[in-house]
Amino acid sequence: MELVPRTRTTQGPAQMFTGQVWFDTLFRGENPSRARLNTVRFAPCARTAWHSHGLGQTLHVTEGTGLVVTRDGHAIHMRPGDTVWTPPGEEHWHGAISDAFMTHLALWEGDDVTWLEHVTDEDYLTAQQRHR
Repeated sequence: MELVPRTRTTQGPAQMFTGQVWFDTLFRGENPSRARLNTVRFAPCARTAWHSHGLGQTLHVTEGTGLVVTRDGHAIHMRPGDTVWTPPGEEHWHGAISDAFMTHLALWEGDDVTWLEHVTDEDYLTAQQRHR
């Protein structure tokens, strides 16, 4: 057993996020573990770029309100206590609504994450308006 050292809070890189996003790496498994666990904090309107995970991703909201949206337009309005699973290879984005911060835990396996283009403001606003 060991106490895992804290890592520094890191600002989300502009290539992967729109707006102010900060994360803490809580766990990064070493071989044979491939588990990854981050706390991610989104300012209002902040969001990820489109992306997918080779082995899927689980999000668990701890505070605030947010959205997860898939390419086909399916959207889930997330609130504290909600857990959302995106299956392997599903392109999606997630982030805070326009008038609230949102924090979630993000759990995935391995480094097989494919980052794609940024979510347009139009697509973001459309998803948000459908869930007001």
